[in-house]
Amino acid sequence: MKNYFSIQDIDSLPDWVNEAIEMKKNPLSDKTLGVDKTIGLLFFNPSLRTRLSTQKAALNLGMNVIVMNFSGEGWSLEYEDGTVMDQGTSEHVKEAAQVVSQYCDIIAIRAFAKLENREDDYSEKVLSSFIKYATVPIVNMESATGHPLQALTDAITITENKKNKKPKVVLSWAPHPKALPQAVANSFVEMMQHMDAHFVITHPVGFELAVQFTKEVPIDYNQENALKDADFVYVKNWSSYNDYGKSSQDPSWKITEEKMKLTNDAKFMHCLPVRRNVVIDDAVIESENSIVIEQANNRTYAAQLVVKKILENQ
Repeated sequence: MKNYFSIQDIDSLPDWVNEAIEMKKNPLSDKTLGVDKTIGLLFFNPSLRTRLSTQKAALNLGMNVIVMNFSGEGWSLEYEDGTVMDQGTSEHVKEAAQVVSQYCDIIAIRAFAKLENREDDYSEKVLSSFIKYATVPIVNMESATGHPLQALTDAITITENKKNKKPKVVLSWAPHPKALPQAVANSFVEMMQHMDAHFVITHPVGFELAVQFTKEVPIDYNQENALKDADFVYVKNWSSYNDYGKSSQDPSWKITEEKMKLTNDAKFMHCLPVRRNVVIDDAVIESENSIVIEQANNRTYAAQLVVKKILENQ
């Protein structure tokens, strides 16, 4: 594996999940693999779990880590060919990607959707440009359309917590005070199509995800019906794909204790950060069935496995 751009870069999800679970038992077992190697973490957007977990993962592998917040520390980049750069951009990605490649053995990038132009966002301008011009492997730490590190994390978490061979997993839309990208939901849907589970998506009419991700996954527009007998409830807001960037604060879609009672004593999952008492009630996230902290811990092992596989291929 050269780059980790999407879930499709995983050759066998069950094998990867099992390897990550074994890695958790002895996280420093490959401490010499990354000696004298450097990973550069480039953040075009804020981060807590992604930044710290990926940095820890690299340290567990013996790597040096360079972190740069492009939004406040780097030059504004130009991505179009032939542009007369007499406006706001100061450096072309062609030079930037090659220069950073000289300093790093792996580059990991986080660059959100702007939710202004669907074509621009879904072209994955930032990640695609770095993959094109960099001379070292690229890791996606959340792009405009996907968050494959989070999705791998979620696969690990579900596998560790499932009580039956083929659990029912529900991805539920939830209200949010601002428009959010579809990235986490897209990658979760992609990932679930590689797991042995009964998988259902539930959201209001008008908040369908891109068909390229959902494919034949069943969608139930009745949230309470979808939640019945669920073993896992994964909650996430996303803005509209068709009416691009449209948001909603419909409070009737908030996850409550009463709604969780419809499930099969389901585990509650969320990628965090979460708006308490908007997306979910305090009682849900603080319940015994909430596994969001465990889920966040698994971010380290998802990132560590990805970086390990890239290092083994160098």
